[in-house]
Amino acid sequence: MSEKEVGYRTRSVHAGQRPNELTGAVVTPIYQCSVYAQQSPGEFRYDYGRSMNPNYYPLEEALAAIEYASQATVVSSGVGAMTAVMTLTKSGDRVVMPTDVYGGTYRLFKQFFEKYGVRCDQIDFSDLNKVEDALRAGTKLLYMESPSNPLLAIYDLRALAALAKKYGAVSVVDNTFASPYFQNPLKLGIDIVLHSCSKYIGGHSDIVGGAIMTNDPAVREQMDFARKSMGLHLDPFTMFLMRRGIKTLPLRCERQQENAFAIAQYLEKHPLVERVLYPGLPSHPNHELAKKQMSGFSGMLSCYFRLSLEQSKKLISSFKIITLAESLGAVESLVEHPASMTHQKIPREVREKHGLSDGLIRFSMGIEDVEDLIADFEQAFDTVR
Repeated sequence: MSEKEVGYRTRSVHAGQRPNELTGAVVTPIYQCSVYAQQSPGEFRYDYGRSMNPNYYPLEEALAAIEYASQATVVSSGVGAMTAVMTLTKSGDRVVMPTDVYGGTYRLFKQFFEKYGVRCDQIDFSDLNKVEDALRAGTKLLYMESPSNPLLAIYDLRALAALAKKYGAVSVVDNTFASPYFQNPLKLGIDIVLHSCSKYIGGHSDIVGGAIMTNDPAVREQMDFARKSMGLHLDPFTMFLMRRGIKTLPLRCERQQENAFAIAQYLEKHPLVERVLYPGLPSHPNHELAKKQMSGFSGMLSCYFRLSLEQSKKLISSFKIITLAESLGAVESLVEHPASMTHQKIPREVREKHGLSDGLIRFSMGIEDVEDLIADFEQAFDTVR
C-alpha cells in the first residue's frame, strides 16, 4: 500500500488486513500457537512461536504503513524496542542522547548498557554545534525523543538526521510522544523510528508492546534477530489488540490533541500555573519548529506549578476523572509526577540540572468531554488553595 494510494485513516484501517483464506474472516484470527509441523527437518513455513507467528506479519505491515516505512518489527515493549536497537552497538561504541529522555531510557542505557562497555553521553540537542562535535569525536548512535519526555522539547530532526549521515552514525527517534499520526521522522531522513505501542498505538491501557520501523532491510533483519535471540517476542492476543488499536489511532489522536490544546490554554491563564509546556502554544520555544516538522501536537503537556512538593502531590491525587498513573496516550486522561514516578531513577542532581524539578507535572489528555476535564482541574485546584 503506497502513500499515494490512500489517505492515513484508510491505511490505519486496512493496511495488512485481508480476508482469511480459509474462512473469509475480515479480522486476522488469533494464532495462539507455539509449535508448527515441519514438512521435513528444516523445511517449514513457521518454525517456533518465539521467532514466527502468523499474527506478526499483518500487524507489522500495518505498523510500517502508519509510519510510512517499508519495514517494521513488533516486539514485547517500548523498552524491548530500545534494547533491540541497542544491539546495533558493541563494547567501545558511543551513544549520544539528549539531556531530556524518558527515565526508563536513561536506566537502560546508563545503568545497563554502560556496564557492557557502551558509552552513553547526554548533550543539549538544541545546540547543533554540540551535536556535531559529538559526532565528529566518534558516535555510533544518535538517539533522541521529539517531543521529549517530559519537557516536550522539539529537536530539528531533519538537521540532526543530516548530521548523523555526514558522520556515519545511525539516527534513532523515539516517536512515542508524537504518535505516527502527528509525526513521521523517516520522512525527515531519520534512519530508525521506535514506539512504545502501549501508548498511542494501543491506546486503551490494556497492552504492553513495542515496534521498530525503518526503510533499511538490513536493520529489519537485525531487529528480527534480536527479537528471536533475546526473547523480545509479543504474544498473539496482544498483537490482535494492537492491530485493533491502530484502526482508531487517527480518531483518538485528533480528539486528544483538541483536549490538550484546550487544557493548555486553560492552564496558561491559571494563577497557580507558572509555565505550560505544550508545542501547540505560541509560547513554546520550539513552536515554529514543531509546526514545520509535525502535522499536530499530540495530547501530551507538562506544567510547572506555583506549588510546594506536598501541594503538587495533593493536587494530582485529588482528580476525580484524570487518573494518577504512569503511561500515556490512552483514551482516559492521566497525570503523573515525573520526579517521583517515571523519572525517579535519574539522580536528583541530573534531573534538576536539566529542568526536571519537583514542581513539574505531566499530563496525557484523553478523549473525555473537555468541559468535564476543566471542571476536574477546578475541583482539584480548590484542594490546594
